[in-house]
Amino acid sequence: MNNLRILIVGAGISGLALTKALLDRDRGFQVDVVERRADDGQVLGSGLYLPANAVRALRGIGVAAEVTKRAEPVARQRLRDHRGRPLAEFAAERIWGEVGPCLAITRAGLHEVLRTAVDGTALRYRTEVTAVAEDGTVTFTDGATAAYDLVVGADGINSAVRRTLFGGPEPRFLGQLCWRFIADDTEIPGITDWTGRLGAKGRTFLTVQLGAGRVYCYADINSPVPEAPAGDWRALFGDFGGPVPPLLEQGANAYFAALYESENTVWTRPRAVLVGDAAHAFSPSMAQGAAMALEDSLVLADTLTTIPDVPAALAAFQTRRAERVAWVVAQNHRRDKARNLPTPLRDFTLRRAGERIFKANHAPLHALP
Repeated sequence: MNNLRILIVGAGISGLALTKALLDRDRGFQVDVVERRADDGQVLGSGLYLPANAVRALRGIGVAAEVTKRAEPVARQRLRDHRGRPLAEFAAERIWGEVGPCLAITRAGLHEVLRTAVDGTALRYRTEVTAVAEDGTVTFTDGATAAYDLVVGADGINSAVRRTLFGGPEPRFLGQLCWRFIADDTEIPGITDWTGRLGAKGRTFLTVQLGAGRVYCYADINSPVPEAPAGDWRALFGDFGGPVPPLLEQGANAYFAALYESENTVWTRPRAVLVGDAAHAFSPSMAQGAAMALEDSLVLADTLTTIPDVPAALAAFQTRRAERVAWVVAQNHRRDKARNLPTPLRDFTLRRAGERIFKANHAPLHALP
């Protein structure tokens, strides 16, 4: 499949990682990338926890060394109640073994590494796709059209490629709202590695150290509607103790999002494929969003390189990814249900079996994708 003409729609994590993986194959792929947003250096979101399978995928893409320079290692995971009382604590190595280390990095930092790695690629900003046909013909917002051998939808949960070519159910609201921000933790004691603080009624406040006096803060609540509640959201966590109150003081401008899950289970057409959140957005409970996107990139580049027929390569991609993604979805559902158990039962379960539960959640992800 030398000289295969490929359009990647979306220059986020999955789109840029796929671009790098394809170019490294040195098979003469002609790769164009379009992104609807401006090239202004602004990347939505704040921080990322990269579990070991995500870091392994970054090694396969060839950027792990540069990411590691900018990232903070996550050696331990801790679970506390909302007052800071211990529920479970274990070394990340106990969960991941020989798969490798876990890291934390700003979303902008990871994006910058990937963008730098594909410098020189035909990447066009402020370019939006309005339609994709079965034969690979793409229509852009300015009315121009172009024909491609393969169109890759890497354009997120509201994917235009999925909407115009794949159809299917719209993403489903998960009944959760979240706020994300980066805070200064230089004068706030008690913040280390990865710590999840669990309140009543499904409330969570997570902190992940990013290094250089920064901490990524993630807070979420249950909600029947995908809209921000009235008033200052920080009041919802007013009963949380420890470092949470001084961190909340810095969260006035937190990035808000309602959380959705994609219900699509078919991600390929003869000349098109979905990757990352365009294919399988899900709850952040397992922190596998970026990991699955990075793995998608490696597997798709591999199948396109080794199978000399686009439809057959895409069928192989679907087969290799479906079971693994389904596992993550199922574990997310189990974990989201567990967080809504009656507080005494939830806390008792985590004290007795927290490490064992985390090991079981992640065990199949030790295998290569």
